[in-house]
Amino acid sequence: MIRLYRELKKRGVLGLNARNARYIMPRNPRRYYPLVDNKILCKRRLVEHAVAVPELLGEVGSQYEAGHLANKLADLDEFVIKPASGSGGDGILVATGRYEDKVWHGSGGRLLALSDIEYHVSGILTGMYSLGGQIDTAMIESLVHTDQRFRQLAPEGVPDIRVILYRGIPVMAMTRLPTRRSSGKANLHQGAIGAGIDLVTGLTLRAVMSSRQVDLHPDTRHSVVDFQIPDWETLLTIATRCFEAIPLGYMGIDLVIDQDHGPLVLEMNARPGLAIQIANDDGLGCRLAAVDRLDNPESRSAQERLKIGLELARDDWGRK
Repeated sequence: MIRLYRELKKRGVLGLNARNARYIMPRNPRRYYPLVDNKILCKRRLVEHAVAVPELLGEVGSQYEAGHLANKLADLDEFVIKPASGSGGDGILVATGRYEDKVWHGSGGRLLALSDIEYHVSGILTGMYSLGGQIDTAMIESLVHTDQRFRQLAPEGVPDIRVILYRGIPVMAMTRLPTRRSSGKANLHQGAIGAGIDLVTGLTLRAVMSSRQVDLHPDTRHSVVDFQIPDWETLLTIATRCFEAIPLGYMGIDLVIDQDHGPLVLEMNARPGLAIQIANDDGLGCRLAAVDRLDNPESRSAQERLKIGLELARDDWGRK
């Protein structure tokens, strides 16, 4: 046990207590939490700063509105409904096309009647999927069509890219790939694959699924290692620019690549998980320490902060 502890410490692996005490509490002002915990507020803030996001098609804030969804959905053949304050990817309902009047195709081949959707939205409003069970709002969002360049890695669902920013500088990234086991969700806890990404090249490194290292996607048997993430420079640039919109010192940015609209920011997270270290086979500690040796990086422009992050990565975060 002592040997394991020393090895983890040597590799700079960050634990929850250290993450919270050293980075989240001192670097994340509480006044910004509502802007990231509520996806609608976050989306509006990002739009104000010219950061591309999936279009917000509507909001449902009361049970009365939930019972009269027909008007809001009348002209929509495809859409996504999710809780504004949801967590862990729960409570998301996807309609991929219209089957007939007041009936849509859902994920997994099932049909969604209007009554099914009204019932789901009603559950969202009661706080069934929200942080702390608080009363919530349902948001109706445009459906993301995954870039075809990603389809060999993720034949179903929407893969995403998470970038960790520390003091405005990108320090670690991974892509989360849906599987049949994860029911098409990019959620590592439900069976999705997490593949670390080389910050400089945009190539995937090692990959893990349920904490086990994998080289092949279980559904396609395609390699998930050494895959070039499309539009990597653009993705990193957009993620870095999010710091101007909501200046949290330690946060995760979740992005997707839409076939028609390119890179989009799905959401921001003030308490990003630590499994990204497993996917990268490296700890965050050394990387965060390297940023802390800099003089006021927050004052730099997004372009300068991105350049600094890539320079630190090339220098292996001061370990060379």
